[in-house]
Amino acid sequence: MKLRLLKTEKDYQEALIRLEDIFDAVPGTEQGDELEILGVLIEKYENEHFFIDFPDPIEAIKFRMDQMGFSQNDLAEIIGQKSRASEVLNRKRKLSLDMIRKIAEKMHISSEVLIQNY
Repeated sequence: MKLRLLKTEKDYQEALIRLEDIFDAVPGTEQGDELEILGVLIEKYENEHFFIDFPDPIEAIKFRMDQMGFSQNDLAEIIGQKSRASEVLNRKRKLSLDMIRKIAEKMHISSEVLIQNY
């Protein structure tokens, strides 16, 4: 495939097909380099054409807790008290800046997600 910027949906679809064809290419080979460049081109096209909004902050926390095998007690250890964790998860208390910082650091959730209104 001749590499070029992806400007149309057709270009994008062709790049996806080619990416699938060479997906197992060995790094450092001609096909491996093509795979890497195609990945960058596809990502650029998707970022420009397929905007994905941030998830709800509380749902993001719950999802990440599930991924990490965390309980409400684990969240309480991060943000302070057990009752505070319960209030946050039940949307009775808003996240404070201090909570956002701690959750972002310990649970690796982007602060951009956590600062949204909910």
